[in-house]
Amino acid sequence: MELKVFSNGIFDSHCYLLYDHGECAIIDGGVNYVDVMNFINEKSLKTRYIILTHGHIDHIFYLEKIKEKTGAELCIHEDEVELYLDPSKNGIKLFGVKRPVELPEPDILLKHGTKLPLGSTTLEIIHTPGHSPGSICILCENNLFSGDTLFALSVGRTDFYGGSSQKLTESIKQRLYSLDDNVIVWPGHGPSTTIVHERENNPYV
Repeated sequence: MELKVFSNGIFDSHCYLLYDHGECAIIDGGVNYVDVMNFINEKSLKTRYIILTHGHIDHIFYLEKIKEKTGAELCIHEDEVELYLDPSKNGIKLFGVKRPVELPEPDILLKHGTKLPLGSTTLEIIHTPGHSPGSICILCENNLFSGDTLFALSVGRTDFYGGSSQKLTESIKQRLYSLDDNVIVWPGHGPSTTIVHERENNPYV
């Protein structure tokens, strides 16, 4: 599996593109779709999935265009659909987004433990509620894409709709800190880190 990181999203959000044997998956859709599409076309990749770690505006801002250009299946956790589709809950109204944001309907509703094949590898879904009801992390080989659940020496905020600091802490301790020490954590914002570093040093968990 190979990885491309796009870091020009609104509110400095990241978008990750995983590719293997000519297939790719896009994690989150808050960055300029032109950059994403240029890379996909340059590598002649077939996009199988767009996977949302959660439904907040900074992770879905360009989703409509990415979906339109790739025709990929849109994947979101079943507990996140309500937030994702409601502009009063996903941040569109809160942050005063001026342009219309047309959100495509999900194609695949994810559960904890769902496995998505990609090339010769597999993406495993880890449900980590707390930042939002249907927040997920995606484990692929030695890489964890943690959305806004776990950051380098920080965690996601819990004061938006459906957030819970108790659930967030439980998710991290029970479902992320149990992973191998050397798993690399790629968060929705900020620098990468490792599970062992966060387990030993993160002051918020």
